[in-house]
Amino acid sequence: MDTEKLKLLKKFLGGSYKSGNEHLFYCPKCKHHKKKMSVNLELNAFKCWICDYSSKGIHRLVRRFADFTIRKEWEKIDSVVDFSKMNSLENLFDVEEEEVINEEIDLPRSFRTLTGTSHKLTAGPAKRYLRERQVSRDDVLNWKIGYCDAGDFAGRIIVPSFNDKGELNYYIARSYDGNWMKYKNPPASKDVIFNELYVDWDNDLIIVEGVFDAVVAGNAVPLLGSTLRENSKLFKRIVENDTPVYLALDDDAKSKELKIIKKLLTFDLEVYRIDTSGFEDVGSMPKEIFLSRKEHALLMTPDELLLGEALSL
Repeated sequence: MDTEKLKLLKKFLGGSYKSGNEHLFYCPKCKHHKKKMSVNLELNAFKCWICDYSSKGIHRLVRRFADFTIRKEWEKIDSVVDFSKMNSLENLFDVEEEEVINEEIDLPRSFRTLTGTSHKLTAGPAKRYLRERQVSRDDVLNWKIGYCDAGDFAGRIIVPSFNDKGELNYYIARSYDGNWMKYKNPPASKDVIFNELYVDWDNDLIIVEGVFDAVVAGNAVPLLGSTLRENSKLFKRIVENDTPVYLALDDDAKSKELKIIKKLLTFDLEVYRIDTSGFEDVGSMPKEIFLSRKEHALLMTPDELLLGEALSL
């Protein structure tokens, strides 16, 4: 089995040489000119001695840098723990889960979509607000954005959220007319995975504060002003899918960010921290700048976490 795995690793990492129980490859992340990335097939772990890119799961290396064909071949021979076959996922968590009641909600009666090509005159201020937030026409289509021009939600942008079955499970109602109450959201639980229908769990997942941050970030889920709890639906799905997580919280939320990182590292997840300094939030950041910062995100390790905690004191 290890021989087959080594052959697959060589297909996308190139040649290697053996040193004890480890195979030394070029690191695909830092691209150092020497073979400084150790891969131990017996321990199912790897580490680059230059950039410290490491994990207790070689499948993460395969998922991140191999092509589709190699990833599928790896899945056939790999023995990653299948959480779906466990009696109860709750065995992973020490926090007692509250009883969940599936609430049925509807969009406001005065909701008007902005995804069409023709709009009422009342759409003008809403469209202008979205342009000021750098929300493009494609963003409007992808996020099914609309607005309300009457009723309790008049003067608000509406961004709906759908669960993995395509059912409405929440929506954000953001004021665009200067109302002192910026957000007026539905009387429903916030323990949802916002727009889960569109989340790709096999690729990098970006966790942000708000929905307009998520519009900029791409494959992202907003925390909706909350934090990431171990018994939340989002946390469980991340653990189930072993999804790489990129945290891009507001620059003034470092304490909350460090607590989330600590929880994620407890479950040996791949966690990165994106620098959001210099901007009010990700939503105010040009997309090309955000993508550049994501490319240079810091891989969080226990040592990096300790350093971050020390600097935040």
